Amino acid sequence: MATAKDIGKTILAQAPNIAPGAASTALRKALDLAIDGVGKVPGAKQTAANALQRTGSAELAVNQIVKQHVAMAGAQGFITNLGGLATLAVSIPANVSGVAIVQCRMVAAVAHLRGYDIEDPRVRSAILMCLLGEGNAREAVQRQELPSSALAIATAPVHDPQLDNTISEKVLANLMGQVGGKRVTLLAGKKIPVVGGGVGAATDGWATWSTGAFAKAQFINRRR
Repeated sequence: MATAKDIGKTILAQAPNIAPGAASTALRKALDLAIDGVGKVPGAKQTAANALQRTGSAELAVNQIVKQHVAMAGAQGFITNLGGLATLAVSIPANVSGVAIVQCRMVAAVAHLRGYDIEDPRVRSAILMCLLGEGNAREAVQRQELPSSALAIATAPVHDPQLDNTISEKVLANLMGQVGGKRVTLLAGKKIPVVGGGVGAATDGWATWSTGAFAKAQFINRRR
């Protein structure tokens, strides 16, 4: 089975070159590819179908997908942070893209199993919003930076392209903030490489589990 690192490399290699400063656009493109799949990397629908075939139940498949992607995120978090501060400049971009791609495919697979059309741009906006996590998403809505919950966005009457940009920028800022937290912990660990790997595995695994729980709460079951 492909690792999160393999998936990240495959998907990011397919992303087109974009103008400097458009990092959120690159992130959104990578996440779209994570949902659709590319090359030998299965997309969210195939991932959901595989889990459903193994478990025989949509809800069991949802839980299995979350567990699988938590493990993948933890593994890539350990690998990309294992070198400590010496490799931080190289590992940060890989870590940011890797965890986002893993989480995005997980959320999209959950949404698909719950009966949402993940080809719909409104649903994709909601999928991306889930990467903010419950706390950050709630605060953004309270500050009126985002209009409503991920569920409301997924089922909105019309798609708002500008909202996509806003969500992408917030997700990117959130991911970079997570990396900043690892940087502080690495410094506190006195530059011990293995400490960095443990921090990466724990934080990425926990963040992905939290994202999965948030996605399950937002994408309520629409199937009979």
